[in-house]
Amino acid sequence: MNQSDIHLVDLPNEILLMILKRLDNINVLYSLMGTFDGQFDILLQDNIFTNTLNMISRSSTDNDDDDIYSIDDQILDRFCIDILPKIHHNVKHLILESMSMKRILLAGNYPNLTSLKLFNFGQNIALNYFTDKSIFQHIFKYQITELILENNDNYDYVGGRILSKEYNNNIYVSILSLFKNLQSLSIVGSFTSSYPPLSIVDLPSITFCSSILTKLCINVRSLDDCLYLLDGRLKQLTIFIVQIRYIYNDLSIIHNTDDLSNLKYFSLTCYNLTNAYDNRMIPLFRRMINLEKLTLYIRITDRHTFVDGTHLHKEILMHMLQLHTFIFYISTIIQINDLVHRLSNNDIQQTFKNIGYYQTSCTVSYCRRSSKAICHVFSLPFAFDRLEVIINRLPIIIFHHITYLTVFDMIQFKQEFFVLIAKACPLLKHFGIFNRMLLLRNFDKYKADYIQSYSIIQFSHLISLDMMVQNQYYIEQFLLDTKTHVPRLIELKLFYSHLKNVTKNFTRDATRHNCAHIKRLICYDTCDYPKKFDHYFPSLNIVSYPSST
Repeated sequence: MNQSDIHLVDLPNEILLMILKRLDNINVLYSLMGTFDGQFDILLQDNIFTNTLNMISRSSTDNDDDDIYSIDDQILDRFCIDILPKIHHNVKHLILESMSMKRILLAGNYPNLTSLKLFNFGQNIALNYFTDKSIFQHIFKYQITELILENNDNYDYVGGRILSKEYNNNIYVSILSLFKNLQSLSIVGSFTSSYPPLSIVDLPSITFCSSILTKLCINVRSLDDCLYLLDGRLKQLTIFIVQIRYIYNDLSIIHNTDDLSNLKYFSLTCYNLTNAYDNRMIPLFRRMINLEKLTLYIRITDRHTFVDGTHLHKEILMHMLQLHTFIFYISTIIQINDLVHRLSNNDIQQTFKNIGYYQTSCTVSYCRRSSKAICHVFSLPFAFDRLEVIINRLPIIIFHHITYLTVFDMIQFKQEFFVLIAKACPLLKHFGIFNRMLLLRNFDKYKADYIQSYSIIQFSHLISLDMMVQNQYYIEQFLLDTKTHVPRLIELKLFYSHLKNVTKNFTRDATRHNCAHIKRLICYDTCDYPKKFDHYFPSLNIVSYPSST
């Protein structure tokens, strides 16, 4: 025992308890067991400390994204055999990795357990445990009031397919059927998960009903599914956080249009473009007469004018008299011609100042070639993790939460633009670069190798890079280790012919390092496999490309 150990042991129990309450990682706690010996076990039984047990471990390596695992087997053994049987009656909140759920729940009766959060949840867990025959039926049916599921089902790369109707029954319907006392339900997924969203359009009106659910966080397939959830089947709902895959401009289905007087917080996210904003979204917002907080992420197309502060105040905000918080990102794409008055960033910004919204930012871009313009407006600080279709300019602010970004060039991006991206989006994980520019005529004379005016650009968290570009300069910019450092890059999407050219048929040392950790190579054209291909991509396990037939 060293000097620091003696000081820890000599601390009063009250001080040690305060220290332990701040340590939410069981692995760290386990490392202290030997120091405290019996004193540690006594402190663990304090009901303040054991109200919430976090039994997961986070692993982050240089070559992959953050992953969630169960705690170490040795630690899990100790807790299940020696600790949990002594403290299970104190536990109210459990945070678990799905594969260790059964063992941990079998270690005690947990008579006071009301909240359960599961990481790496999937359909197999629901089929095995979320049924009336489950060995944990009593806990799930009568005790759990809050259920949070981090869904990890993914069918992108394994070639699996699943029917939406089957998934609805196995996951969504079975949960509300089994968990009779559920008041809060959240089913969310990681960026890479691809599980089917809830779809109840063609199901009976009694599907997915609850008289006590007050909070719902869920992904749905369409706006119609969202509207069905708001038709009265969830009578006590006050918090509704929904991500919608598609918002169609289809008015064929007649929905309930009663006021949503119970709803206090509404959050809507839709990443796909929609042309139904005016016809379908505005009427929905106007039903929320007692709303206090609104969060909105939406991308709009086929409008004649930009959505600005004046529009938002007139069409939405002035109808929500209780609203005190509005967090938003709205992009609008409009058609333009030489007769359209071109609004500046300052013009758009002023419309928000006129209605008292000073913490906002915007960027407007015009493209004469496509006769289109796009305007991004958003509240500050930027609250979302995704930003799309940035064209040649980015506001000079730090986007602390952005992990996904796509950019389009109308004028070729210079290296300082990528320097700005790296600084503005320090946590960027998924980056897409798209253009329609022709290949530079003198490509060999304009290689990124020869641009030495900047230091190496650091993209420390980047794991996926999508370059659907005709300009090979961008590929050089990111694959040359003298220009860009991408230590965690594991997925690369591009034209195989460009990759072959830039790497000089997979012999070029200057691009080898940034290719070393790539696990997934997705090509937009057909590819072959030269002899040195495997040596150039030693970590590669998935290659995808269009069929030649």
